Amino acid sequence: MLSFSLPWKNKDRIPVDKSPQALIPRITSFWLLIINVAVLTPLYDELTPWTLAICAICFVWRIGIFLGKVAKPPRLLVSILAMASAATLLLITGQLGTLSALINLLILGYALKYIEMRQRRDVKTIILVGYFLVALAFVDNQSILNTLHLAVVTIINTGGLVSLYQGKTRPLDPLLGSASITLLSLPLAGLLFLVLPRFSPLWMVPDTDSATTGLSDSVRPGDISNLTRSAELAFRVTFQGPVPSNDRLYWRALVMDTYDGKEWRQNPRVKALQNNAPNIPNQRPRPMGGSYGYQVIAEPSGTHWLFSLDLGYSESRGVVNISNSRLFALRRIEQQFGYDVTSYPNAIRDPMLSALERHTNLTLPPDINPRARAYGQQLREAFPDPAQRMQAMMERFAQEPFYYTLKPPRIGSNQVDDFLFDNRSGFCVHYASAMVVVARASGLPARMVNGYQGGEYNAAAGYMSIYQYMAHAWVEVWIPSEGWVTFDPTAMVAPERVLDGFDAVFKPEDSYLLDNPLSSLRLKNWPLLNELRMQLASLDYYWSVWVLGFNANKQRQLFRELLGQASTERIGLFMLGGIICVLMLIAWYTGLLSLPKRRDKLQRKYHKLLHALKRLGVNLNISDGPRTVAHKVSRFNPNWQESITSLANEFEQLEFNPALTDRQRKEMRKHCLQQIERLLILVTLQRTTPTLMGELPLKQGK
Repeated sequence: MLSFSLPWKNKDRIPVDKSPQALIPRITSFWLLIINVAVLTPLYDELTPWTLAICAICFVWRIGIFLGKVAKPPRLLVSILAMASAATLLLITGQLGTLSALINLLILGYALKYIEMRQRRDVKTIILVGYFLVALAFVDNQSILNTLHLAVVTIINTGGLVSLYQGKTRPLDPLLGSASITLLSLPLAGLLFLVLPRFSPLWMVPDTDSATTGLSDSVRPGDISNLTRSAELAFRVTFQGPVPSNDRLYWRALVMDTYDGKEWRQNPRVKALQNNAPNIPNQRPRPMGGSYGYQVIAEPSGTHWLFSLDLGYSESRGVVNISNSRLFALRRIEQQFGYDVTSYPNAIRDPMLSALERHTNLTLPPDINPRARAYGQQLREAFPDPAQRMQAMMERFAQEPFYYTLKPPRIGSNQVDDFLFDNRSGFCVHYASAMVVVARASGLPARMVNGYQGGEYNAAAGYMSIYQYMAHAWVEVWIPSEGWVTFDPTAMVAPERVLDGFDAVFKPEDSYLLDNPLSSLRLKNWPLLNELRMQLASLDYYWSVWVLGFNANKQRQLFRELLGQASTERIGLFMLGGIICVLMLIAWYTGLLSLPKRRDKLQRKYHKLLHALKRLGVNLNISDGPRTVAHKVSRFNPNWQESITSLANEFEQLEFNPALTDRQRKEMRKHCLQQIERLLILVTLQRTTPTLMGELPLKQGK
């Protein structure tokens, strides 16, 4: 039976003055010191040096107040700090960006309020702003490690609020109370996470000055080689079927078809199509033929471009299939963004080329790279067939002494000539740029493609990670009846780069680990530690897929599995049932609802014996104590008197004698259980063979 009762007040609690004007308790002042550090740690990368200095001044002054060394700061000091904060933000807002400036403004307001607070209502304001800062940090970074960090900060922040009302003197009591409240709120939070409608986030405000590591919409020789010094994660992929081999993993991101002799850029016409993407959701039809599917989770980059293999097509919300065989996000990727892709490896990309596209992909800047132009004309005359022409060009890279290096020699104004005929050393952009220029000079439309090549497969979780150091550039040449065909001159110079990955060519210590001393990728050469790294990465991946990636489609799928169909009525009943369960849990925790306690083994065995004796014919009542039971059993069968009396005495000792040691109690319980088992056997035999068993006494155990 469920029983309800009102919880009694704890006698250990000290009366607390809870009026808003009351002074701050000392234990709360202690917790506010911890809260100040905890709340600011998640946003450390947003703090400017001036903001950090002002926060430090406020914190040190607050320590002095706690120790009784100083009093409340004078208004003049607070005013000076406030004016210094405003002046600093006005001067550096242009450098920070609007969003970072607003975050620094909020942190400065938090620090200034922190230094001047005196009353309980001031503490509530500080705690509330602390929650807001935690929310800002969560919006900025939603990884599983950062989420756990923010959960701890939330518990600490709540502990300061609990200390205002708890009235206890032990320092850790507010933290324990806060942890209990937080754990109690998790079922309701989980329920709301499952049932609330999934809308696009309203808080994704892109920072107009943000420029994160990754590919750019313009590239110069050497730009991608700079990315090889970055160990940042670019995106992760889960294939629905077999994982393609490394040499087929060319992740297309950007197409560069405009060259001015110094850098490659996207065509202005393509940029106009990208800007018009919200008005034209799909700029190309779905391809036909054999296909394979996969899901991509892109990391925040502050850009719009997405990644796909071969000719990729996506129907995910917020993704546009633009005309140059690319995928484009309608919003800047400021948070992790998941989308589904279907790739068609055998589909022809643009079987017909318009006059404008042909002209764009044949244009070369005048009066530069004359030797490369002449070489292209020679190839055209020697190999009229476009496929043979490109094969001859690829064989040149394989047969002549070209070198693949992260530190190529400097090149002059004729970049391609210097690379192709003089130094012959470079990175992927050098080879791709030279091949596009020569192909155009030979009369073939050609363009450069920037993206990533390869990936690190996590067999435990079944997904692939692609890092920034895997950035790559290759070539697409338009051949009649074949459309755009992929060529990678790097594969001819350093085939192991494409077949086995980046690490097969370059040492990590000389590239992506050079500027990343704390990168987890340093564990790759240690099998056990690398396995631990992969397991932790798997946890973060599952978090990204099932929590951060829990969108409207997954929500409907979950409801169909749980409820049969995702109707409004069934979802409403599910939510109502969940809320009732959560309320019952809260009622049980607060003492309003109590559940029947299960009796221990000795109690259950004793009552089983009483029930057996009653069925045997012993006149027992529910109110009979152990001694009364022993007296009635002895009258029923005198041979059992000594045993049942001993059992009654020991049973009373266990129940009512607090002087027993733990060892004595344990031995006595064991002996009582043995006696009850023997009595149960005798009672059973008495019922089946009453003539024989009525004469046998019960042997006593030691």
